[in-house]
Amino acid sequence: MVDEALRHVPNTDGNKNIDQVNQIRDSLAVMGDNSTAFSLPQPHLMRTKLCELKDDDLDPMYVKKRDQLKELVASIIRPKIVQGKHLNGREFVAFLEQILDALNKGEIPSTGSLVEVFNKGIIDRCLKLYNEKMTKLGLPMPEQSLHDAHERSREEAMNAFDEQHFGRHHAKQSAEQLDEGMKEAYKNVFMANEYQSTRLCEELYTRCEDTMDQLQVLRLPSMAKFSAGFQQCNESFDQECVGPSKVNYEQRMMKMMGKARSLFIKEYNQRLFNWLVAFSLVMVVVGRFIIKFILVEMAAWVLFIFLETYTRMFWSPESLYYNPVWHVIVATWETIVYSPILDLDRWAIPIACTIALGILYCRCYLGRRKHGSSSSWLLPLYNNHQKSGSNRSRSD
Repeated sequence: MVDEALRHVPNTDGNKNIDQVNQIRDSLAVMGDNSTAFSLPQPHLMRTKLCELKDDDLDPMYVKKRDQLKELVASIIRPKIVQGKHLNGREFVAFLEQILDALNKGEIPSTGSLVEVFNKGIIDRCLKLYNEKMTKLGLPMPEQSLHDAHERSREEAMNAFDEQHFGRHHAKQSAEQLDEGMKEAYKNVFMANEYQSTRLCEELYTRCEDTMDQLQVLRLPSMAKFSAGFQQCNESFDQECVGPSKVNYEQRMMKMMGKARSLFIKEYNQRLFNWLVAFSLVMVVVGRFIIKFILVEMAAWVLFIFLETYTRMFWSPESLYYNPVWHVIVATWETIVYSPILDLDRWAIPIACTIALGILYCRCYLGRRKHGSSSSWLLPLYNNHQKSGSNRSRSD
């Protein structure tokens, strides 16, 4: 009967349900090879009262066969012994329920749980390998470079996992867990890269902003020096600012430096005009009281009068600043004030002090040696003996 029940049912139509039932028959057939059959006759005709009947009321053949069945079962199975104690049927059922509860709660390791524990150690080692690779990166860095480094580290970690993992089905789940762990770690590295990029670009932006503010208040305005500082800020920002925040700060940088350049150009011509007026007055003093050269004094007066009267009466500021003569003046000023060799804005005060000391030295020390005595340091004496005719000497 068992053999007939486990035989395959023909499935010429390819019915999926019949195939599934045949698969079940194959699974049961594994246990069907080791089976023992025993038949019992009907105990009594009154089936509804079997539990009330005694053995004397039952069919003698049934009683005999039943006793034989008990002997057969006793010969096949052995009583379960747990902790040195034999279990009866009820105790065995209770023990089986405890085992099932423990299995459902995961307290007893199964084949799958053992594989998961084994692979978990591999996952931890592979995640550690990935984190070590990503920690060695010098942040901040461009997004594409960070993504490429992530892909290389991920591939290396997955290769290490493939070489060490155990199992096939559970290894697939463990690989998914490893991939999720690396994605979470990459997210943290990506956020750290954004923070470091923002911090670095903000520092460079602030430095350039301070540089532009300093160039706005130069003692001696110089378009060449402003352009050099402007170019240096652009180059340093472009080379040092990296990462995802670079695009945003580039836009802010262009806007800030555009405003600074417009403001400097707007005030440059007026400040240069004021310096020329001041220079003409200084040359008037120098030509009259220091070098005592009338041509220098006259040239300085002509320049002062031209700047203060003629330009204001006959030229507007726009026509003055676009005049070719003014361009020549600007070119000469730029050549004197700023060059790769000398930055007059930085060395103006030391040079002026040196020149003043040189002039003072020439006027005093060399003049003293020229007259040959110390009396040249004294005030001239008043002597009127020629007019009065008196021979009385006048004391010092």
